[in-house]
Amino acid sequence: MEKQQLVEEMTKIVGAENVQSKEEELYSYSYDATPGHIYMPDVVVSPGTTEEVSKVLKFANEHKIPVYTRGSGTNLSAGTAPLKGGIVLSMLRFKKIIDVDLENLIAEVEAGVIVQDINDHIAQFGLIYPPDPGTVKTASLGGTIAENSGGLRGLKYGITKNYVQGLEVVLANGDVLHTGGKNVKDVSGYDMTKLFTGSEGTLGVVTKALLKLVPAPEKTKSMVAIFDTIEDAGRAVSGIIAAKIIPATLEILDNATIRTVEDFMHVGLPTDADAILLIEVDGHPTVVEDEADKVMKVLEENNAREVTLARDAKHKEQLWTARRMALPCLAKLRPTTFVEDATVPRSKIPAFLAIVKKAAKDHNVTIGTFGHAGDGNMHPTIVCDLRDEEETKRVHEAMDDIFRGAVELGGTLSGEHGIGLGKLPWMELQHGKEGMEAMRQIKRALDPNLILNPGKLIGEC
Repeated sequence: MEKQQLVEEMTKIVGAENVQSKEEELYSYSYDATPGHIYMPDVVVSPGTTEEVSKVLKFANEHKIPVYTRGSGTNLSAGTAPLKGGIVLSMLRFKKIIDVDLENLIAEVEAGVIVQDINDHIAQFGLIYPPDPGTVKTASLGGTIAENSGGLRGLKYGITKNYVQGLEVVLANGDVLHTGGKNVKDVSGYDMTKLFTGSEGTLGVVTKALLKLVPAPEKTKSMVAIFDTIEDAGRAVSGIIAAKIIPATLEILDNATIRTVEDFMHVGLPTDADAILLIEVDGHPTVVEDEADKVMKVLEENNAREVTLARDAKHKEQLWTARRMALPCLAKLRPTTFVEDATVPRSKIPAFLAIVKKAAKDHNVTIGTFGHAGDGNMHPTIVCDLRDEEETKRVHEAMDDIFRGAVELGGTLSGEHGIGLGKLPWMELQHGKEGMEAMRQIKRALDPNLILNPGKLIGEC
C-alpha cells in the first residue's frame, strides 16, 4: 500500500492531529533506548480509545501492514523499533487512572499512564504498586506489561506479572479480549493474562489493566555495605537469603560503576571498594529492626569493610538515587551503551560476576556491573563506540561469553528487559528448538498474518 493512502486511512480513524508522517516526525519513532537499531516507520498513529485501536489493527491485518505498539520507548532490547516499517502505534493518549477499588485493592489503569504517576495517585490511600523499573518516572504501564518489567523491589515484591490481574487487549484482527478480573482466585481456563504479560507486543495491544495494589510498609531501613572483593559481596547476598531474610531491595554496584557514579554525583561512594551492596528492609517496625540487625551480622561475617545505616530520609534518598543513576552515569562515558540483564540463581552470583570480569578482560572492553543482586538479576553494562567496527566486534564477543555463561549457570537471557531483537541469537540456546517452535505456534495462532511487532522475541515465524 502506498504511504499516502495509509496516512489517509489512519487519519479517517484517529483524526489528522493524531497522525504523524513527516520524515522528521517519523525519525523520532525509528528507535528506542537500544543502540544500533534504527528503522523508519511509514506512519505514527496515536489512538485515544480501544475502538480506535481495534479499527487500526483490523485495517492493518487486512492489508498485512506491520504494527509496533509503543509507550515511552524506554525499553532496552529494541522491542519497539519498527523493523519492517509500517505503523507505530503510540499509546500515550491512554492516560487515565480509571478507578481505585479500595475494597478489593485493585486499580483500573489505561496503558499510557506513567508508572510513577500510579504510585503518586495511590499514595493518598496508603498503597503502592510495587513494580519499579529504573525508568519508573518515564515508563508507561503498557510498556512495563509488555516487557514484564521488574525493578529494585523485585526481590521481595515480585515483578509486573505478579500484579496484573486482568487486561483489555486488542488482538491482531481487531477483536477486543478481556482477561482475568478482580477475583483473588481464578483457575478457569488458560491464564491469558500472564500470556500477554511479557509478550512484547507480539500477541496483542494492551489498552488497560487491572492492577493489584498492596499496603505501603510502615517502616523502612536502608544501609550500604562496602566490600574489598566482589566475591565477598556475592557471598553476602546468598548469606542474607539463607538467613531467611527477604529485603525489599538488595542491590550491587561493582568498582567501575561506583567510580563512575561518584565522579558524576559526588555522594560519597567509596571509589576504592571492589563492590557495595545497597540494602533496604521494610515492614512492621519491630520486624524491620530485627531484620536489619540480622543483615548487619551477615554482612560482617562476609567481610564487609564498613556498614553504614541511612542517617535520615535525605541520606536514604541519596543512596537510592545513586543506584538509579548507575546507568545514566555509565552512559556518559562513551557514545554507546549496551545494558544487559542476564539473570542467574542467587547462589551463582559470584560465578557470574567472575564471567563478566573475564569477558571484559579477554575482549578488552569496559563493563560496569550493577543490578538486583537479591534476585540474581545483573546488569553488565558495556560502554563503547558503535562507530568503531573493531571495538563493536569485541563487544559482541563479550556479550556471547556473558549470555552463554549465564545459561550454563542455569540462568536466563533476560530478567526484566525482554528479548526484542538484541538477544534473539541466544534464544534457542536457552529454550531449545522445541521451546522456540511452541512459542512460534502461539504467535501464529493469535496473529496469523504476523503483523504485530514482527521479528521480535521469537524471531521470524
